[in-house]
Amino acid sequence: MDMTTCLKSLLLAIQQYRGGRTAQNAAQLHKQVEEVSGLKCDQLLSSGQALARECVSGLVELAGNPNTSPNMTSSIISLLAQLACDDDSREILHSSYSLTSSLASVIHCHSATPGEPLVLQCLQVLQKLTYNTRIFQSTNYIHELIAFLMTNIQSHNEDIIMPCLGLMANLCRDNHSVQSHIKSLDNVKPFYRTLINFLAHNSLTVVVFTLSILASLTLNEKVGEKLFDAKNIHQTFQLVFNIIVNGDGTLTRKYSVDLLVDLLRNPKIADHLSRYQHFSACVSQVLGLLQSKDPDSAAKVLELLLAMCSVSGLRSLLCEVVFKPAAPKLRTAGRRQADGLDGGRKTETGLALVQWLSLPVEGAESCSLQALQLLNELLEEALGAKSVSECVLSFVEMLLPVLLGLLRGLEAAQGDAHLRKQCHRITHVTSLLLILCAEDSTRCLVSRQVSAQLCLTQVESLLSCCHSNSSLNCHPPGSDNDLSQVYADALLKTLELMSKLREQVKDMETSFYRMLQDQRIVTPLSLALTSHHRERVQTGLSLLFEATPLPDFPSLVLGESMAANNAYRQRESELSVKRVAVQEGPPSSILDSSCGSSRSVYCLADRIQNGLEEQVKDSHVSDIIDVYEQKLSAFASKESRLQDLLEAKALALSQADRLIAQYRFQRAQAEAEACKLGCLLKEAERRREDLQSELSGQVLEVERCKADMEELLQHNARLQKDSEEHQSLKGAYNALLNRFNESERLLKELQAAHISLTKQSDTLRKNQEALTLQHEKMASVLEEREQEIRSLHADLQQKNSDITGLRGALRAEEEKMKEKDQERRDLEETVDVLRKELNKTEQARKDASIKASSLEMQKSTLATKLKQKEDELNKHSSMIAMIHSLSSGKQKNDVNLSL
Repeated sequence: MDMTTCLKSLLLAIQQYRGGRTAQNAAQLHKQVEEVSGLKCDQLLSSGQALARECVSGLVELAGNPNTSPNMTSSIISLLAQLACDDDSREILHSSYSLTSSLASVIHCHSATPGEPLVLQCLQVLQKLTYNTRIFQSTNYIHELIAFLMTNIQSHNEDIIMPCLGLMANLCRDNHSVQSHIKSLDNVKPFYRTLINFLAHNSLTVVVFTLSILASLTLNEKVGEKLFDAKNIHQTFQLVFNIIVNGDGTLTRKYSVDLLVDLLRNPKIADHLSRYQHFSACVSQVLGLLQSKDPDSAAKVLELLLAMCSVSGLRSLLCEVVFKPAAPKLRTAGRRQADGLDGGRKTETGLALVQWLSLPVEGAESCSLQALQLLNELLEEALGAKSVSECVLSFVEMLLPVLLGLLRGLEAAQGDAHLRKQCHRITHVTSLLLILCAEDSTRCLVSRQVSAQLCLTQVESLLSCCHSNSSLNCHPPGSDNDLSQVYADALLKTLELMSKLREQVKDMETSFYRMLQDQRIVTPLSLALTSHHRERVQTGLSLLFEATPLPDFPSLVLGESMAANNAYRQRESELSVKRVAVQEGPPSSILDSSCGSSRSVYCLADRIQNGLEEQVKDSHVSDIIDVYEQKLSAFASKESRLQDLLEAKALALSQADRLIAQYRFQRAQAEAEACKLGCLLKEAERRREDLQSELSGQVLEVERCKADMEELLQHNARLQKDSEEHQSLKGAYNALLNRFNESERLLKELQAAHISLTKQSDTLRKNQEALTLQHEKMASVLEEREQEIRSLHADLQQKNSDITGLRGALRAEEEKMKEKDQERRDLEETVDVLRKELNKTEQARKDASIKASSLEMQKSTLATKLKQKEDELNKHSSMIAMIHSLSSGKQKNDVNLSL
């Protein structure tokens, strides 16, 4: 589905949801919002489509409505955050649609639950929206938003503190009204104490936000003098530089650069930085960030360097850092093409600057313009010295081909925005070339590479664009936003460059005077002479001084054009006296239509008048009527200016007729001189033949130089690619080395554990073998004892009949039994010890335990049998004693025989 169809469906869903907030309409609107979010809508706001304006206006209105559900509001805010993808879109959302007020109202409605995801989302979008944007104190809900931020910054909720600090830093920066309001609050002192405590926070982002707020609020007060005094300022410099170089990300680096730029505006702090002993080392590290491919980081670094250039004491130090280290490498690159460069050295800062300024105009144009401005400042400082160093000349020699490559023809087919960017770049490039022409040595380098044809082609393309640009635009003539003024700046800078080089470059003087007599030069020259910028007026006057003696210079048309511009400016100033800035106005879909036809404006005024009869009086209606009255007056003044321009065109036409008559007279003179020129032409032909051979040699030399230059550039690209591969391989090597060290450490630990486990295993195996042998020995001893017990049983049965020898046998048996009892007790103790040791062994020893228990049972049975035998022996002993007591000594043998 294309963008137009999605926008139409979205607008219809918005209107249906406004008419009835049912679940079906809400689901349909949510679906349409999700569909538009899935499309690529980067340039939707800057396209100026009426359908897009209506959709965005409706979404902003629904987001700020407290009756809208939180889920719907969150989806709408996500889409609006997606639309705010660049600075222009954020400015449109803030100024034309009042998105800041709507988000502040959402936060105010949910201020009781600050940890809610919708509140965090609104804070993040507001932080993105208000960055580098001036917020007026009269904005709706701005006081409530400031109170909410101060309350939650002093809370203990870590999730909400960081976005609140970031948003507060945006609101306070370069905004005296918001700063005065915060200072007038009663709880400002506890707020300062909380911020000072945050300086010890472990998050660098929180520290940067806190320093930015303190710098905005207290820099020129006693608290700020204590925080940023001579004792603490060097630590602050080191902290900020460390955060810029080693920060948590692009956001932290961005706010760190802004903080340092704000601090440099203070003369005392700027003086401290110029005397900071580690300044060169810190700037070198910051310049190293230019070697990255991130345009956002590069833009902030260049912004910081430009701010440093505004301090006179730092410009010379920056020149030393940027130019001097680059000299050996540049000389090597220019003189030794076949030899490679040192691969271990980093890419120099000068080369990084050249790479950024040579980028295409689309995408990173801010980096390109900032790099040109920085080179303007640095080269102006370097060339203003008593003597120009060799490293600066080498850098300029390397820089010139890149600058001349940027002076190519304009591409009008790509639209006004692209033309505006190209003209800005041409203006900065020519300004840099003019700075180089201010010194003799560098002017010689410029004159050797700049040709008259290049400047002539550039002026012709600028004149064509300036002449074809319509006079009907929404900006007054001479304003910075007027496309004609942009063309005029680029054109006049190019003409000034031609004026500087007219004596050094062949055919430059002829081309310069011919361009000054072109009728199309009137418009840019009149814009310069009637401008409120001093530099433009001085440039226009210098060119006017050169052009006035020329016979065909259109001085009359120039005067009429200047008068028309002055009359228009006077009418604009009279109308602007009653102009009132209205922050909260009607939807931008109505306001932006003022640049359309006058018919739509009058219809809109009728609609407002009709609406006033039906609506209740509103405090903003009179302001809105004043705005539209002023716009109608502006259209009337534009109409009168068009009439003045038509009169100027009529005068130009009459002058053109006079010029035609003059041309006919000059043509007759030219025909008379043609014969004379014929003779001169023949002589010139002969001289041309002589010079042709010399020119062919020069052309071959130029081609060889171009081939050498291309080879140098290719070699440079290869070296840079090798450097990037080396960095990536170095990172991979470090990672593998860390993994290897970790693996080696784990291997040593495992080997030690393996050795200890092996020793434990050997000890257990030896213990097991000893216990096995001891168990077998005990088993054999028990077997022998059983055999002895069985033999004793047999002996007792045999000797029952022999009473006579029974006493001796009984004594012997008693002694034997005592010994057996002692041995039995020893065996019992041994068996107990073995049982305890066997219980500690593994499951494989269970069989031995079972056998030991069976032997113990047999022992117990044997003990019972022995006890029975003892009882029987006791009975026998008692019977023998009775027999002895009853019988006499004589009958002893008979009794023995009977027994």
